[in-house]
This record gives sequence, structure tokens and C-alpha cells, in this order.
Amino acid sequence: MQLQDQKISNGVNQTLKTIFIAALVGGIAGSALTLISLRQPQPAAAPTTEQLIQEFYLVENAVLVSPHGLRGKMDKGDRSYILVDLRSPQEYEKEHIIGAINIYAYSDPNTPVYEEKDRIAEAFRALPKDKDIIVYCYSTPCMTGRKIGKMLAENGIYVKHLGIGWNEWRHFWTSWNHEHEWRTTRAEDYIAKGKEPGTPKIRELPSPCGAGELGC
Repeated sequence: MQLQDQKISNGVNQTLKTIFIAALVGGIAGSALTLISLRQPQPAAAPTTEQLIQEFYLVENAVLVSPHGLRGKMDKGDRSYILVDLRSPQEYEKEHIIGAINIYAYSDPNTPVYEEKDRIAEAFRALPKDKDIIVYCYSTPCMTGRKIGKMLAENGIYVKHLGIGWNEWRHFWTSWNHEHEWRTTRAEDYIAKGKEPGTPKIRELPSPCGAGELGC
């Protein structure tokens, strides 16, 4: 009887040891998993509507340049910017926004050459670093300026984007100028022909834009 009791006691002790070891191992494993999960990058919370709206306007103001504001700089003789026409050399020589230089993304009116990244990047990299670089292409919805801007940014070169394209500047002058200016300004006065950029004339024209941060 005493031997049997001893066996039972030993069995109980073994069971308790097994339970204790299992609990200990489980606790250690659980702690390790907890530490691992804490070290893993947690998914960022989805931005709120207000945050998305703020980001949209920050990007818009950082990238887009008002054509009316640009025209005002031309009238004042402001040379704090360099305007770049991305259209083909043939189209540039026919007519371009006065003062613009040509770094073409089209070899002719029908042939894009976006793959010539080195040539395009080097041409932009050679421009003065103390001026805003503003690009324009064919029209407001044209993707050329956006594609070139993205490619340049990937190469550490950052340019701004004129809010309209050549078509709107040349053929839809009244769509972005103020109505009372239709009689005092003409698209032809802000257009140049040939291989040279041309120089905008200084004009004393009243501007409804105002000055400061909230100007055009």
C-alpha cells in the first residue's frame, strides 16, 4: 500500500512538473511573440478627410504656377524664373511663350522622347539654381509636363508647372485673364517666334491680383 501511494505521489509530482514547464514555456513564447509584434512596423492610420484636403492644397500651391501671376511678372520685368517649353523644336520655333527656352520632350509634333532621360535631366540640371523653373506643355490636361516633372524629381531636380498649357495661352487668352483685361492685353504681345526665347516687354498694367502670399 505504501509503495502504491509513493507511485501515485510521484505521478502527481511529474504531472505538476509537466504543467509548470508547459506554462513556463508558454509564457516565454507569448512574451517573445509580444515583443516581436511590438517591433514590427504598425500600419499607419488612414488619413482623415481634413488631412487629405490639406495635403491637396499644399501640393497644388507648391507645384502649380498661375498663368496670370506669370504674366504679371513679365509685365514687371521680373526675372526670378525660367520658363521651359517642353514641346518639339519645330513647334517652339513656330511660336512659344515669350521668354521660354526649349528643352524638348518631343522630337517632332508626333514623337515623344521621354526615354531620353539623361539628355533631359542634364539640360535641366544646367539651369540656374537660384530661379524657379517652370515647365509647360501642350494644354492643361497634357501629361507631358507631369511625366517630365516626375522623372526630374526622381533625379533630384524639382520644377514647377504652369497652370495652363500652350493652347490656352495662345488660343484661349480670355479664359484665364480677367474680363476687364481683354481690351488691354493680347496673346500676341506675349508670344515669340524663332529659336530665341525673346524678352517680355515691361508694361504698366493694373493688376487685380494684389501682392503678398495671397496674390496670383
